[in-house]
Amino acid sequence: MNMKKHTIERKTAAKASAGRLVFAGISVIIEFFLLVILATSLTEYAEWVSIAARLLSLVLVLLIYSRYQTASLKMPWIILILILPVVGITMYILVGFAWTPKRLQNSLDKIDARLFPLLEDKGKYLEQTRSYNKHLSNISAYIQNKAHFPVYTDTDVTYYPDTRLALQAMLDDLRSAKHFIFLEYHAIENAESWIVISDILKAKVKAGVEVRVFYDDMGSIFFLNRDFRKQLQQDGIMCRVFNPIVPFLKLIMNNRDHRKIMVVDGKVGYTGGFNIANEYFNLTHPYGHWKDSGIRLEGPAVRTLTAMFLEMWNAIQDDDIDDVSFDRYLPPVPQEPLQEKEDVHKGFVQPFGDVPTDHEQVGENVYIAMIEQSVDYIYFSSPYLIITEEMSHALGLAAKRGVDVRIITPGIPDKKMIYEVTRSYYHGLVRNGVRIYEYTPGFIHSKLCVTDDHAAICGTINMDFRSLYHHFEDAVLFYDCPQVMDIKKDFLDTFPKCHDVTEQYHTGRSRLMRFGQIILRLFAPLL
Repeated sequence: MNMKKHTIERKTAAKASAGRLVFAGISVIIEFFLLVILATSLTEYAEWVSIAARLLSLVLVLLIYSRYQTASLKMPWIILILILPVVGITMYILVGFAWTPKRLQNSLDKIDARLFPLLEDKGKYLEQTRSYNKHLSNISAYIQNKAHFPVYTDTDVTYYPDTRLALQAMLDDLRSAKHFIFLEYHAIENAESWIVISDILKAKVKAGVEVRVFYDDMGSIFFLNRDFRKQLQQDGIMCRVFNPIVPFLKLIMNNRDHRKIMVVDGKVGYTGGFNIANEYFNLTHPYGHWKDSGIRLEGPAVRTLTAMFLEMWNAIQDDDIDDVSFDRYLPPVPQEPLQEKEDVHKGFVQPFGDVPTDHEQVGENVYIAMIEQSVDYIYFSSPYLIITEEMSHALGLAAKRGVDVRIITPGIPDKKMIYEVTRSYYHGLVRNGVRIYEYTPGFIHSKLCVTDDHAAICGTINMDFRSLYHHFEDAVLFYDCPQVMDIKKDFLDTFPKCHDVTEQYHTGRSRLMRFGQIILRLFAPLL
């Protein structure tokens, strides 16, 4: 492998993609100013324009206020529109509407109506979960009832606290593929970590294995150029791109595919915090040591990861040829009743997805439910901490009840402004007893939750507005599994590598810092 050649290709791709993103950004800014100029330049009608803007702002404020949405998202828009009507209205029209085009919504509904009935009987194991843990069973019931993802047993779980171990396991599983391989990632970098995967994929295509790759255009824009998709197709690998960046207004630009899923033959599946890019495996170190994690499933629960991939693959574009049948990818899985083999019970595993189109904040609600049912401790790690008042209240109340509540965030930021917004939430949490740790060696990207030695969540869902309200996400809830303790051990091993900033943010902020953080907190949902 000519590494120098690949390095040059990566730099060229990054420059081309950066130029495309800059051009798109400039186009949106131009649109914004054109709308503002249009509204303000009609000087001969200035009085009427002013009256119209104020009436429109009042109607829009009432509309925003009436929405079934957390006040944390509504208040910044209301304040901005009331203070600067023309600017606020224009910004809300461009980026404020949390809608998805009806076509995509209808497409997802049609695909889901075909896919979800192919998953396991939704009541098959739910009743048995209650005999193990009634509180966690209620969370599983919520996921099944509102997101339509069933709970499984008889699924092996492997947790990887080090992404290099996960990558090696993924490569081994890819080499064993016999029928199909699905890859869905927010970001793919055409570099060393991807090249070793793509070499296996090309070999598998030649051996008759069906290979599909699906990635988000925004997530990969600094890593890939437009020739990447063409090259994959030339190699016999099917490829689709989610929500391509365009230079002019597009109403779903806010919604990104943030999922990370790999499925091999419908039998083995992976998800977690890491994308397929060098920094995630510490081949490069742009922000110090990159701490991330992942999970491997083997067994019936992989069916849900397969279904989530097929959902996005078939829903995104009208001009693609979609799957006529899913039987090849989701064949019936015969299973014995749980009570007949309790001696080999492997715990309960429930992969689930969260989409911005159903107005049900599944990720946030599951996190809050985990917090509310915690008794002894609950630990989180997230690269960003930009949360609603509801989640902040749940964390603080748990700490007041005597639960050991801890959150790990990065010590070295990847986005400095977002980092300051994250820190603006510390004081409100620590004054209620929550402990905050910053990962000193670098950037922690894991999206993890573990509680009371019973349950854990590993997936792609950050503790921020984008993940919780705007992005397509996935995660795995599992409980009464031995691997829950593996995640707890990872936390206990990580805490000593962190700086406990709890006391610092409880009392050590200057008035200027407090004022700045108030402003950041106020407009956090707009970022």
